[in-house]
Parts: sequence; C-alpha cells; structure tokens
Amino acid sequence: MSKNRQIMILGVGNILFSDEGVGIHVVQALGEEYLFSNNVTIEDGGVLGIRLLGIISQADDLIVVDAIRNGGPPGTLYRLDGDAIPGRIRAKNSLHQVDLLEALTLCQALDKVPETVIIGVEPQDIETIGLEMTAPVQEKLEELKAMALRELDRMGAGYKRKGVESSCV
Repeated sequence: MSKNRQIMILGVGNILFSDEGVGIHVVQALGEEYLFSNNVTIEDGGVLGIRLLGIISQADDLIVVDAIRNGGPPGTLYRLDGDAIPGRIRAKNSLHQVDLLEALTLCQALDKVPETVIIGVEPQDIETIGLEMTAPVQEKLEELKAMALRELDRMGAGYKRKGVESSCV
C-alpha cells in the first residue's frame, strides 16, 4: 500500500466500565510507546460513535480496537474485516459499536468509506463500574498492541518504539 494513504488506529469504549475500555487502553499505550509515520494517526474515540464520522471519514484505512462480545471465553482475540464487521456489530454488543457502524455507513454518503479492520478481545465484564480491566483482558493488552502493529505492517506504514534508533518511520 502507498505511504500516502491515511491510516487511523481508533480505540473505542468506555474506560469507566472495566473491560469496555480496552480499546482506549490499547491506543493510549501505542501512543506512549511508539512513533508513527506521518500518515498514521492514533485516536481515542471513547464512546462518540456517530460523532466520529468527521475523523473516520478522513482515513483511507481504519483499524478499530474494541471489546468484542462474540460468545468466546474472556480473553479470546478477534480480527474482523469485510462482511464480518456488520454481522458482529449488528449483535449490538454495545451502543458505541452500533453508532460506529452507523458512522461507517454514513461515510458512504460522503463517498469516503475507509477500509476497516476491527481487532479486539472478548470481555469478561463490561457492566461493573471500575477503571481496572479483568485479568483475562489485561493479559491480552500486549497481543492487541501487536495485532495493531501487524495491521500497520500489512498496510506498509512506518513506526518505531520510542527511544530506539531506527529509520522505519
């Protein structure tokens, strides 16, 4: 892929509800630990849903990081793309996911739908108020970051760990 393509890594979720905030935790960690090429942006989308339309319509490629309720054991990792995305989100796992699908659909009206991949983890608890994630989800943070970086590799984007001398950015 071309380095001219705009790539966004978007974390969504609510950090006030335990595992629901995993996407936010992942993008915050990526932003703290890595430097990215100029065509890559890291965004904390919180629970903005439909209000994300403005920023996601600027991306050519979109990597969404989120908690994904798919019926697996807590901590199961998922990668959804193409036709798998609407089917999984239609299950109404959370309100922000429904709004995210609507925002992606509205991008069609702007004739600017980003190529989208959703990566995530099966949550154990998205209802308890608390800033701490459960152990099965906390244990997957490094793997989720690695999944996001693999997507950047696939897209040909540059990045490097902060404090490491390299020319990959």
